[in-house]
Amino acid sequence: MQKRKLGKSNLEVSALGLGCMGMSFSYAPPFPEPKEMVTLIRAAVNRGVTFFDTAEVYGPFTNESLVGEALEPVRDKVVIATKFGFNLNPDGSPGWQGLNSRPEHIKQVADASLKRLRTDYIDLFYQHRVDPEVPIEEVAGAVKDLIEAGKVRHFGLSEAGIATIRRAHAVQPVTALQNEYSLWWRKPEESILPLLEELGIGLVAFSPLGRGFLTGKMDDKTKLASNDSRSGLPRFTPEARKANQVVVDLLSVIAKKKNATPAQIALAWLLAQKPWIVPIPGTTKLTRLEENLGAAAIELSAGDLAEIDSAASKIVFEGARYTEPLEKLTDR
Repeated sequence: MQKRKLGKSNLEVSALGLGCMGMSFSYAPPFPEPKEMVTLIRAAVNRGVTFFDTAEVYGPFTNESLVGEALEPVRDKVVIATKFGFNLNPDGSPGWQGLNSRPEHIKQVADASLKRLRTDYIDLFYQHRVDPEVPIEEVAGAVKDLIEAGKVRHFGLSEAGIATIRRAHAVQPVTALQNEYSLWWRKPEESILPLLEELGIGLVAFSPLGRGFLTGKMDDKTKLASNDSRSGLPRFTPEARKANQVVVDLLSVIAKKKNATPAQIALAWLLAQKPWIVPIPGTTKLTRLEENLGAAAIELSAGDLAEIDSAASKIVFEGARYTEPLEKLTDR
């Protein structure tokens, strides 16, 4: 597996990471047995993956524990990213009760995450969502304290806007921004990517496969369970999926030429955008893991990229990315 550095930092990770959220959160339960997911994470390590993404809210808490168990034997060979920023339900049920990035809370979350992750340092600690009630300078200062204490090595932000990124970076250098980015969500190209390039910050692309849609494994007839988080998203209504099928058709055409799958082309396209972009597709299946990792070996020529961009520029996607309450959690 090729390696990449996140921006100008010295944090080197595999070109493709593994998003672990879906192993215990968000998509429709029942979730796989934890032992099976421990085996899958270790299989990823054996195939060259060194970058693993989790968060306290995934579960909550159970995903961090799962990742900690899986990676404890190889801790010195991997990079673990986790996140803070929510008030979680006291009874441990899924969901949250609002944002919370107060410095004292950040430090409490760090200590609890360290225990669940079975480690004495967090490689990359993200603010999960920007908290408008807490100045970002205080957030960056709290993470800076954790870095100086040796509990955290790098500071990250997620779905943060330009002004927030600049202000945070002035207090504690931001190593990575985690944002949704894929062929069906290209908004980061407008202003975020140029800013990251200017400041030397890496981009960690979540939902690089459009929450599964870009794999070509679903269409307008696919039934989503009512407790699947995608079932409430405007972009996943049957009508929107039918209208948006055109992007999967585009990927399928390129995939056929390359003897690849639509998912592999979607990931290869992301990898070709900038050398400091690292996608973190998630999966619970070994076959899908191997399929995703195969994208790192696919080379898209300038002609391929031009063909994709030309065709994609004509696509107008149906449906908003998030519902209004979720959209309010993003910092624009």
